[in-house]
Amino acid sequence: MLRIARESVRHPHSTQAGMAEAMGIDLATWQGWETGRRPLANVKAGSLLDLRRRLLAYGADTNVLSLLDAAMDADRIIGATIAPASDRRHPLADWVHTRETAHMINWALNGTTPPALADRSTKARRGPVARAPLLPSSERGQFFATLRETAESTVQMGDEGILLHRQALYLCSYDRSPEATSWMAHALHARRDLTASRGWTPHWAAARSTATALVRLGDDQPLLDFIDRAIVDDDVAETANLNYWAYWLGAIREPQPNDGFMRGRPTDWEPVRLLRGLVSGLYQAPGDADLYIHSLWALLTAHRWLPLAAPDLTKQLSARIEQLLGDHRISPRSRRDLSSVHYVLHENHT
Repeated sequence: MLRIARESVRHPHSTQAGMAEAMGIDLATWQGWETGRRPLANVKAGSLLDLRRRLLAYGADTNVLSLLDAAMDADRIIGATIAPASDRRHPLADWVHTRETAHMINWALNGTTPPALADRSTKARRGPVARAPLLPSSERGQFFATLRETAESTVQMGDEGILLHRQALYLCSYDRSPEATSWMAHALHARRDLTASRGWTPHWAAARSTATALVRLGDDQPLLDFIDRAIVDDDVAETANLNYWAYWLGAIREPQPNDGFMRGRPTDWEPVRLLRGLVSGLYQAPGDADLYIHSLWALLTAHRWLPLAAPDLTKQLSARIEQLLGDHRISPRSRRDLSSVHYVLHENHT
């Protein structure tokens, strides 16, 4: 990410030598940061802040700079998993990771470019240069093996292990090997009872993650059951669902230490940003369409003014609704929610 940030600035600072000179550091230090030989997270807080602000002053892409935190979080999670320290908690137990962090981890595990970087053109460089920060196969294997062990061990920790188990299990789904898929299916189906709970419970977020992960394995019924039993007609659960999305999609910007924030009333997240993320997801993640549709219904029911604030999104969503209403595969509930959303859009289109 630091290399991408450097390459986004104006010439002559776009080269490693030019940037090192502009920053007043030796070339070896800058090269060490870009290659990971010198972890950027080990830089003193004041120096790191100065680095980011000077990159901004030189014209670095602000969207790229905003992803540096997620990249360093991903480095920390990967490092702590491959080489765990007996005297430290796993970082997945310390805070709720974000979609950007998950995308960064997947980039290192499978070479999948984060959607936030998908539209960026790659500059031509001399010699063979990796197109992704892909970990060696041995380290990827170690990462997933340790993560599976972590997910299994946390089951015995009770409430203390809820967050670590949920997030470890989610990241295990990035392992695409047949053996891992079999393990994942067994681990998720062993927790299907969570998706049968009604309304908000301390395990609500874990149940939601379980249901959405089962969709990726081709089993969509648990998600439909979860929506009907654990979200619909429960004000706390409806709020928790929107708060979950708001954090995952970046409408809540403050880091959260656990899943408890989902139960609170939404007072400081950005409805338009959340709407944008949900509309985008409705196109990008067809397997989770039922959850996206109900969440859009809840958001637009609570904020009926949103179509007026985001006419471009209203147009996109209207077009997508017409497509989905013609799809016989959507559930009866989703069809009713879509009809309600369509009415709100039509009522507030001017």
